[in-house]
Parts: sequence; structure tokens; C-alpha cells
Amino acid sequence: MSILLEFSMFPISENCRDGDSVSAQVSKVIDVIDRSGVSYQLTPMGTIIETDTLKEALAIIELAYEQLKECDRVYSSLKFDIRNSKQNRLKSKIASVEKVLNREVNH
Repeated sequence: MSILLEFSMFPISENCRDGDSVSAQVSKVIDVIDRSGVSYQLTPMGTIIETDTLKEALAIIELAYEQLKECDRVYSSLKFDIRNSKQNRLKSKIASVEKVLNREVNH
């Protein structure tokens, strides 16, 4: 099974922001994801992780939130893509599109 989870999580309360920046808090979240050992990809608008089970994905969300629990208010957005018959989709989905693009460029 492959669980792809794209999420963003950051404080929106004044007590955890440095002006408009939330980089320090987002860095805490990314650090805990990195240390967890799951595959992930940081993007400008969020982070994508891949786990073997939904339980593992939700545990990452809980770990991420623990990094921001001192904040009065935290915004989170989550999207799941759950597929039973595949693995390593964090890389293979991108490779599939790149393969198609190369074919189109060569014709």
C-alpha cells in the first residue's frame, strides 16, 4: 500500500510568527519529518510524504503538530492519495509524467 499525503501546517497566531514569516516553525516540522525516516518532498506550498499505512501518515501529522503546540492557532490542510497496489509513488508518479513529456518533445 502507498499513502501519499500532501499537507501544509503552520501557525497563524501572533505568538508564533516573526512578522509575516513562519520559516522557523515550518523548519521544526520538516526536521521531525526528516528524522522520522519517511520519504518526503518539500515544496513551496507544502510537503508530500509517502508511507505504507494511513496510521503512519497520521502519526507524522501528529508529530508535526507537536512541533507547533505552543502556538495559539495552527492552520493545516491535508490531501491523501491512497493506492493498494503500488509503492514508491513519490518518485514514480513524477517519472511517469517526465517519460510522457520526453516522448512528446522527441516527436
